[in-house]
Amino acid sequence: MRGRLLDVAAVQFAGAGIAAASLRTIAQQAGVTPAMLHYYFGNKDALVRALLAERLMPAVLPLREALATVGETPLELAQAFAHGMATVVAKLPWLPALWVREVLCEGGALREFVSREVVPNLLQVLARRFGAAHEAGQLASGIDPRLMVVSLVGLTLFPAAGAPIWQKAFGMPGFDMPALVSHTLALLAHGLGAPGKEISP
Repeated sequence: MRGRLLDVAAVQFAGAGIAAASLRTIAQQAGVTPAMLHYYFGNKDALVRALLAERLMPAVLPLREALATVGETPLELAQAFAHGMATVVAKLPWLPALWVREVLCEGGALREFVSREVVPNLLQVLARRFGAAHEAGQLASGIDPRLMVVSLVGLTLFPAAGAPIWQKAFGMPGFDMPALVSHTLALLAHGLGAPGKEISP
């Protein structure tokens, strides 16, 4: 039951926002009484902390460990991140919307937590790997290792967060995360130019 409550809470937080989400609604959606929710978590702050500790971090930390060692080239590193993020989103389909609502938006309830726990343990690890590749001359001229991380996040989490928009705009029956990963890696590997041509910056 605890796990069921966490899963329902995650969906409610992503849809309505943490501040607006009602514990009563979460309990109703989970098929329990508010008293049962209180028994497991006490209050909303404790529920949020449990969600981060029991759902978010266990999904993210394996990606961090992989990025610290995987690959010999920037493309292999990008592949590891893109595939790893696809795995995270498959496990936590509510994460992209929650990221936009509670991390990116000013006043988001999770911005401080992500800055403290996720950025150093994941994004800065990735930036350091790209920095080492840059020093070794493995990154093309004009590519900033830190902005490479920004680009990868933008090419994975943001499209997933906007899935309903893309589905409506392009008549897509569903959002295919593996197809997005393949597209992203092809874009990084080959850019926008036709074979044998280069695009001037």
